Amino acid sequence: MKEQGFTTHLVHHDHNQNLEFGAIHAPIYNSATYGYDDIHDLIDIFQGRQIGQAYARQATPTIDMLQNMICEMEQGKASLCFSSGMAAIVAVFLTLLKGGDHIVASRFLFGNTSSVFGTLKSFGIEVTLVDATNVANVAAACQANTKMVFVETIANPATQVCDLAEIGELCDAKGLLYVVDNTLTSAYLFQPKAVKCHLIVTSLSKYFGGHGNVIGGSVTDTGLFDWSQYPNIFEAYRKGDPAMWGYAQMKKKGLRDMGACLSSEAAGQLALGSETMALRVKQSSSSALALALMLENHPKVERVYYPGLESHPEYARAKSLFSASGSMLSLDLKEGLDCCQFLNALKLVISATHLGDNRSLALPVAPTIFHEIGLAARQESGISENMIRCSIGIEDTDDLLADFTQALANL
Repeated sequence: MKEQGFTTHLVHHDHNQNLEFGAIHAPIYNSATYGYDDIHDLIDIFQGRQIGQAYARQATPTIDMLQNMICEMEQGKASLCFSSGMAAIVAVFLTLLKGGDHIVASRFLFGNTSSVFGTLKSFGIEVTLVDATNVANVAAACQANTKMVFVETIANPATQVCDLAEIGELCDAKGLLYVVDNTLTSAYLFQPKAVKCHLIVTSLSKYFGGHGNVIGGSVTDTGLFDWSQYPNIFEAYRKGDPAMWGYAQMKKKGLRDMGACLSSEAAGQLALGSETMALRVKQSSSSALALALMLENHPKVERVYYPGLESHPEYARAKSLFSASGSMLSLDLKEGLDCCQFLNALKLVISATHLGDNRSLALPVAPTIFHEIGLAARQESGISENMIRCSIGIEDTDDLLADFTQALANL
């Protein structure tokens, strides 16, 4: 029998685990703690000699099921779930870096991720931001104390696409930890392991959940990094299979110590939402491309940012890496036109933050999600002062085209 397709595997994942009573969905375990008839079993779990549950701050059977699903989707060695995508990112940084270390990161990053770098600097961790669409800039920024390179697949909101494959080769040659935020492409559109990524970070709130009703994040270890050569692993976790040392440290420090745990209820919702990921992403990506093509030729639009357009600087790279260009696009209106007036004229599209929702959402970037970083940082990130970011949902394409057309006509 040939290997199952993406959606087939997801839809039947829980049932294939031989659940009790023939259930097709894994049950949601709300217990915070787990008891054992023999205390030696609990001791072995605490000391890592036995697999099992102890306390929900690290995992529950429901979370384990979701982690297993994500790991299979991302072709990894092991996955961890966190309370949000930002919790997953912070866990990677604070559990694997220490004072005196250096990280090279793309300067085209989600605003909150950029904000975290200010915190890292206060802890004595150096951060260099570069234009990561060219691997030469990443290579030039590397220092003797560099430990990690961090990039996103498609930048939010100006849609730059980093030189993912070449950066992977660079990190492989230098022994650097390569971390890729795969949120805007998801496991369905792109497999970061193919470009030698070591850790995949994903906001599960977006394409995984899809319904705008739950928040979560994950980190997947692809199994490609040699943790035995990484100096920042604590002695307590340097035992057993070296391939699991990084995972063990992120779990103990990021979940047990920092408490950034996902709830079982949220894990159940995310697992259920992920079953329709491919269907949703296909529709939203198709509509986003149709909208981008229409907007690019509209007389009231100055520029459209979408990697599926041939005019995009990284179009060829995006086409070679991703099976589609995703559901996020941004646009600049012609000078003198009011982006707020345009947004208020939209009838289907909701003025709200978030990405990867079933409903189409839009907002003005500069006065909202990128307000805090200031004008200079926005300009360095390629963000104009009248940029509008749109997350395209699963509505019928013709209805979305009509809505954008009438809103532009009202300007």
